[in-house]
Amino acid sequence: MRTLAAGTLMPGFRGTRVPDWIISALDSGLASVCIYGPNIASPEQLTGLMRQLRAASPSALLTLDEEGGDVTRLHYLTGSDQPGNAVLGRLDDESVTTAAAAQIADELNALGFNLNLAPDADVNSTASNPVIGVRSFGAEAPLVAQHTAAWVRGLQRSGVAACAKHFPGHGDTATDSHLALPTIEVDRETLAERELAPFAAAIAAGVASIMTSHIMVPALDAENPATFSPGILHDLLRRDMGFSGAIVTDALDMAGASAVTGIEAAAVHALAAGADLLCLGSETSPERFEAIIDAIVVAVRVGKLPLARLQDAVRRTALLAADYPATGPTAAGRTPDRHSITGAFELSDAARRWLALPAEPALVQIDSEANMAVGGVPWGPAAVQATTRPADLSAQAKVALIGRNLEAGHSIFQVADSLRADGREVIVVECGWPRGGADIVTFGASRAVSAALVGLLAPG
Repeated sequence: MRTLAAGTLMPGFRGTRVPDWIISALDSGLASVCIYGPNIASPEQLTGLMRQLRAASPSALLTLDEEGGDVTRLHYLTGSDQPGNAVLGRLDDESVTTAAAAQIADELNALGFNLNLAPDADVNSTASNPVIGVRSFGAEAPLVAQHTAAWVRGLQRSGVAACAKHFPGHGDTATDSHLALPTIEVDRETLAERELAPFAAAIAAGVASIMTSHIMVPALDAENPATFSPGILHDLLRRDMGFSGAIVTDALDMAGASAVTGIEAAAVHALAAGADLLCLGSETSPERFEAIIDAIVVAVRVGKLPLARLQDAVRRTALLAADYPATGPTAAGRTPDRHSITGAFELSDAARRWLALPAEPALVQIDSEANMAVGGVPWGPAAVQATTRPADLSAQAKVALIGRNLEAGHSIFQVADSLRADGREVIVVECGWPRGGADIVTFGASRAVSAALVGLLAPG
């Protein structure tokens, strides 16, 4: 029974070395291990860590969140060389999206990863969404559906399993499920036309897995978040939409999942609802791992979790691993060039006038917090060492103030007003989803997007 329970779990771990308890758990049937940004100290260290994990289990699902763009784990220390979904959606070229995903698969294959917790299939219909934003291909369901399918094909044709997320859709929320439990208040017709359309496209494209979201959708289930809802996971996703692959949970250590019940009870509830592989979070301890195993075993013994449901979860997870063995690099993809990325930017007339001015440009980056999915990845011109400190501005320079997630009232607008009052030519750049007030919007802040932005603002 403990081996069966382990066959449904995906823990992370603390530190940059594989702990002994992970190796022991892999020997005892652990299905998967997830790598996070804090596990990475250097490319060489990551290579060694992955070799150790793959040697311990040639068949395990070794996974991470490598969306490209702002959410990156492989390039957590430097920023991603991919533009990210929002830029790809604005470029609106399926072949570019497919190639970008294939490039990511090539990197993952080389390291021994065989499951990528991407793409983000959410329709970002709420501009102020604090956790999706530029992780989405766009605000329109047909566009998101088209590029979700293209991304899935690019990744999976190159030998890495994809995981479309966050079912049944996290785009129309103004709350981060890392911190609380969001609710989507829409009717079934809107859900079908908007939220569910990209997941239907992913299923049609053969997506290997789908990730649940910790959100309330009262139109589908008034009592349970999606991760714990048989009506959403079994009735809707399995029966109505015909998905037969593995259902993966979002991290169960998130407040939207376990703040009330605790992670052990959340694990049991997710399995009972129809989830197959449980993401436990980035700092799983050996004590917590064993407690989750204990909770699953007890739940089966007392009848809260049918044995057949546990066996089905193990079977689907094992089949996912068998269908996507670690294969080594394929050299199948490419990264969009700087000129293509710049073509996705949104420029106001004021920005075009600023660009035409002959004055020397100065790029000033304003501190802006990232959500927990992004973490502490370098972003903006600072990621490519192209910023100027306000104290070092020359009197003749034209100034670009650069930030992200620029809500009304953000300090960047006060700085802009102050500089303009001194007679300077100033524009504001949003390195995220447009929320109003910016002169240039880049729809991302990855290293690739940031380099393209620098090339636009300060050519040469």
